[in-house]
Amino acid sequence: MSAPFYVQGAWFVGALLFIFGLKGMSSPASARKGIVIAGYGMLLAIAATFVIPGLQNLGLMALALVLGGGGAWFSAKKVKMTDMPQMVAIYNGMGGGAAAAIAAVEFAKGEMHGLVATTLAVLGALIGAVSFTGSCVAWAKLQGVLKKAYRLPAQNAVNVLLAIVAVGLGVTVIVLAPQQPELVIAFFVVALVLGLIVTLPIGGADMPVVISLFNAFTGLAVGFEGYVLGNPALIIAGIVVGAAGTLLTQLMAKAMNRPLSNILFTPMVASGPGEAISGTMKEVGAIDAAAMMRYASKVVIVPGYGMAVAHAQHKVWEMTSILEEAGVEVKFAIHPVAGRMPGHMNVLLAEAGVPYDKIFDLEEINGEFAQADVALVIGANDVVNPTARTDKTSPIYGMPILNADQAQNVIVIKRGKGTGYSGVENALFYTDNCRMLYGDAQPMAGEIIQHLKAMS
Repeated sequence: MSAPFYVQGAWFVGALLFIFGLKGMSSPASARKGIVIAGYGMLLAIAATFVIPGLQNLGLMALALVLGGGGAWFSAKKVKMTDMPQMVAIYNGMGGGAAAAIAAVEFAKGEMHGLVATTLAVLGALIGAVSFTGSCVAWAKLQGVLKKAYRLPAQNAVNVLLAIVAVGLGVTVIVLAPQQPELVIAFFVVALVLGLIVTLPIGGADMPVVISLFNAFTGLAVGFEGYVLGNPALIIAGIVVGAAGTLLTQLMAKAMNRPLSNILFTPMVASGPGEAISGTMKEVGAIDAAAMMRYASKVVIVPGYGMAVAHAQHKVWEMTSILEEAGVEVKFAIHPVAGRMPGHMNVLLAEAGVPYDKIFDLEEINGEFAQADVALVIGANDVVNPTARTDKTSPIYGMPILNADQAQNVIVIKRGKGTGYSGVENALFYTDNCRMLYGDAQPMAGEIIQHLKAMS
């Protein structure tokens, strides 16, 4: 069913709003405004769809909107900032699954005509199905439902075999779909299994890149299915999201110095016993940590997932304000893969009111650690591990890290003596200039604040 010109025009305007919204999301200062603009674009596109003459199943469409929108509203209101990565992962999956479902319905109706439309429908279905099951696995790992990675014997061979079978079935569907509906079912089953099998072995440390990759997949799938439906809003929005997700995936992989092929096909596990770590962990009390920072000239704070888990960002900003009032220069250093998704730490700090001009990425801040009196590491691990520079057997070898070890003094707030998300022991904790402050980030920051107030 072709839509009238006024509906097509509304879809086009909605797509433009998507683009302007995405542009706004490129900066923390305008991200909120960008999200609102994109939301208006989506509202316009949906409203326009409902006024297409002769449209059927309006009641079911409205019910789907109420259920989906209501569930999303409720979950978004209730989700904790620490759980935001898994919510993003599952929403990515829902988008990919929806794109695959559109293709399935079109094939079931038997109204698919033309080689281009059929090919794009198959591509969108394949990519969307992989994104759906893969994102579900990502959600399960981040949520703690899946506690470890699962790797099959000859995992890479299985991945390649499933991919070949999925593509082969897809090509067959393009040619024979109207006469062979069972091939369509087999195609979708293999595509769904492919997303599951490919994602299960991927370790948690690689998950930010995987989430970004599936985001790109979902965008491309939506764009392809938009062509099948003749919907310019879906085409433009899908292409924009797919392109943005692809660029972000490349940036994230570069930040970890791991080719995307390694992330997908090589598990993050050590290939040898690793370099021996000399020295011992040296503990420090909150009062001594407070004194070291209170009488410093420059402090660089490195936040990590431990800060997020402890909901300590507000305390950290309060501590920063006290230090600045005492004349201490304080900056925040953010690693591209800190946390569980791109921008996780930036969002948490912005939520606490940290000004954007105090937050610096790896390339901007790394040269300043050597001039810092104190580097305060809060719940970060792998992103400050010097092993990444020296140990070729380490799974994080070659990954750019924040040079916290080059500061005059390092204070690490950490809940215990465990390893990082990659399972690698952190050599930083054993260096002569490092001191460990054990405990959850929020109460430890609170103790430091009390001692800082007493010193003022």
